[in-house]
Amino acid sequence: MEVLWNPWHGCHKYSEGCMHCYVYRRDEQYELDTSRIYKTKAFDLPIKKDKQGNYKYPSNTLFFTCFTSDFFLEEADEWRKETWKIIRERNDCSFFIVTKRIHRFYTSLPEDWKEGYKHVTICCTVENQKRAEERVPFFLSLPIQHKQLICEPILERIDLLPFLFPSLEEVTVGGESGRNARICDYQWVLEIRDACIQHHVSFHFKQTGARFVKDGKLYKIPRKYQIMQAKKAQIDVFFFYKN
Repeated sequence: MEVLWNPWHGCHKYSEGCMHCYVYRRDEQYELDTSRIYKTKAFDLPIKKDKQGNYKYPSNTLFFTCFTSDFFLEEADEWRKETWKIIRERNDCSFFIVTKRIHRFYTSLPEDWKEGYKHVTICCTVENQKRAEERVPFFLSLPIQHKQLICEPILERIDLLPFLFPSLEEVTVGGESGRNARICDYQWVLEIRDACIQHHVSFHFKQTGARFVKDGKLYKIPRKYQIMQAKKAQIDVFFFYKN
């Protein structure tokens, strides 16, 4: 079972990839202020129980965590302490966390983290070469059991060869959605794929984005087809890892 768990909502645009953030676009439709940060009613979702005292979500549930904010957002420092306790309690499940603020990893980290919780995957987002060079070396040094890179939205050619080490389990690449989407060039995607194969790191092409360039030609792809078209490319590569 896969579940979206947003313990808090709202964010602040932080780097180039945030310019056309889907959270802002969605909130705008409902006239909501995305810059207002607040705890949601789902804050304790993973540990909610039914009338019989059983967890509502069974063992092996995968919780996609904090996808309408950033898990390491400054305003959530105190809330994150509680959230780590919830994650620790549900060590029979898995938690998937994506962040642009990996530099704040140690803030509010639980004392028993040590080399990381085995049921937690943390993904560092890099949208261009500048952010890759800024974030990835620090990310690779962190005590995290399961690490992935997310190049989404990819905004330019990114050379990941210096950063692809066995400690990385997967690299995901995707274009940008929305009416103001910036270009995703298929050649950028293939270059990252080649680098992943060279270093035996799994690779996933998630979506084309709304403006997709292939062989020098620009394709405008509706949102409902972007994931489908990426899947049709059949360029995903998977390597088994030991952990």
